Amino acid sequence: MFGSSTGESVGEGAIGGGWSSVSHRGFDAGVHQENPQPYAAMVAVARDMLDELAGANPPLDVVEKVSAHLADVQTLLTDHQVSERRRPFGHLDVPGRAQCMSPVLRMHRWERDGADGVVTFGKYYLGGNGAAHGGTIPLMFDEVLGRLASTDRTPCRTAYLHVDFRSITPIDVELTVTGRFEREEGRKRYLRAELRHDDVVCAEAEGLFIELKPGQP
Repeated sequence: MFGSSTGESVGEGAIGGGWSSVSHRGFDAGVHQENPQPYAAMVAVARDMLDELAGANPPLDVVEKVSAHLADVQTLLTDHQVSERRRPFGHLDVPGRAQCMSPVLRMHRWERDGADGVVTFGKYYLGGNGAAHGGTIPLMFDEVLGRLASTDRTPCRTAYLHVDFRSITPIDVELTVTGRFEREEGRKRYLRAELRHDDVVCAEAEGLFIELKPGQP
């Protein structure tokens, strides 16, 4: 994954420290870049819908109605497809960067050498028995470390991401996320992160990110 990940926030405002400059480099989301809140609100509704969908066992008549509504939404969006560099999805400076693939990170501190914040895995991310799906946790770590690796630095890409699962990661509770930039060796950047539920370590991660050469995608 690119060293461009979430456009998180301190509270509800966009965070500084190089987050915006990296996430927007090369992108032009038009009106949504200047006024991201309506688009972000739409994505938040989509997120909530996915949680409700994941947690529901609806009767057949409700399934048919939901399918019809989703088909209508798809029709509304079909005529507005654009190239990657013009898509607001995943590139706006709002909590969760206006995407619904990975859980929303809300960062309290974001600096060149470290960051910390909170994250909640909703029902959409359930793996089983109240625990988040194991594959969603590396996704979340890559969001944190990929962005931290590029904060106040040139963009980079993930070379490897190693995750150790220490305990289950519960859904629907607020968890603490911390990340730190450990060292840099030429184009190589080494980082670590940790996910906690109160005093319990749920997972730890270490990653290597490689600085992109000029013109490299």
